[in-house]
Amino acid sequence: MISGLDDVVAAETILSDVDGRAGRLIIRGHSLDELINHSTYEDVLALLWEGLFTSSPSATEMAALLGKARLTVFAHLKAADTQLLKQPTLDAVRALVARLPDGEDADSALQLVAAPAVFTPGILRLQNGLEPIQPSTRLSNAADMLHMLKGELPTLQQSAALDRYLVTASDHGLNASTFAARIVASTRAGLTSAVLAAMSALKGPLHGGAPGPVLDTLDSIGNAEDAKEWLEGALNRGERLMGFGHRVYRVRDPRADAIKQAIHSLADAGQVDPKRLHLAEAVETAALELLARKKPDRPLQTNLEFYTALLLEALGFPREAFTCVFGAGRAGGWIAHAREQTLTGRLIRPQSRYIGRKPQPQPPSGDAGDAPRQASGSHH
Repeated sequence: MISGLDDVVAAETILSDVDGRAGRLIIRGHSLDELINHSTYEDVLALLWEGLFTSSPSATEMAALLGKARLTVFAHLKAADTQLLKQPTLDAVRALVARLPDGEDADSALQLVAAPAVFTPGILRLQNGLEPIQPSTRLSNAADMLHMLKGELPTLQQSAALDRYLVTASDHGLNASTFAARIVASTRAGLTSAVLAAMSALKGPLHGGAPGPVLDTLDSIGNAEDAKEWLEGALNRGERLMGFGHRVYRVRDPRADAIKQAIHSLADAGQVDPKRLHLAEAVETAALELLARKKPDRPLQTNLEFYTALLLEALGFPREAFTCVFGAGRAGGWIAHAREQTLTGRLIRPQSRYIGRKPQPQPPSGDAGDAPRQASGSHH
């Protein structure tokens, strides 16, 4: 048996390819480097969805359609009652997503991409006793998400930084949440059901829940000069260093550098705490040196979550909402995979190998001791 389905090909796709040995991510024939430097999230969404619905909007049309979808889903925030607001942010967002129609058309898909972008800042504001901010159809998805979070227009650098993050998060092969979406889509349950399954998989700390603990590590270390000693102690205790290592990549995660560039763009504009950035870079340097020395047989490089944590913190998102922001980017990829599965695949039904206790063989009928009993008059 192959544990964790490593190296098992479970789908053929035209959507994305992750080359873990070369450290390369390809989305619809374009490298990640190309996309982050020349494309917005709306561009990538139009690229991912091309040919998967009856119409294929351009990137410009996608921006307008997504803006209208944000307005549509905003009305569902009225359903956020006191009990829902007591839930963790991801659970509350997921509950609101469950209110959306379980369709297969482009309108349903647009609402499902708009939903985490609207519900995440809306829930956060309501949990803090503030009124949600109505979406603006004139803004990009990234800019409007920040606008709805803070109640003011973000800077160009802030919008560009979040947009870059959404692009890097948009799709990444057959990861756990995407696979969950494809399994549900293979049953023809509908896009909302597929996205809800993906969100549930994303909630797990081994998948989408990793960025927050990176900040916990930075908080615990406190000062750059203490990084090496703290990290060495953590490794000696057998603890995992958050933000390092990946199930697929055997070299540096290309998305990590994309987000690190976004952080430095914010820093150049004076929109990142320089001490925080200095601490993070000191932690990264020390961690990579220690991991190479202590675990030479395991390729443990910086992954997406490390600088994502710093970026989302600088943009004003609380760490309990980081997974929701990731979902706002990955939703486009989930839907693309769900549609591809519906259009080209069949019901996903793998086999399992039973390793439990087997029943004892029964003696053949008619053996001694098996003589039929006489009727007792009871018919129970």
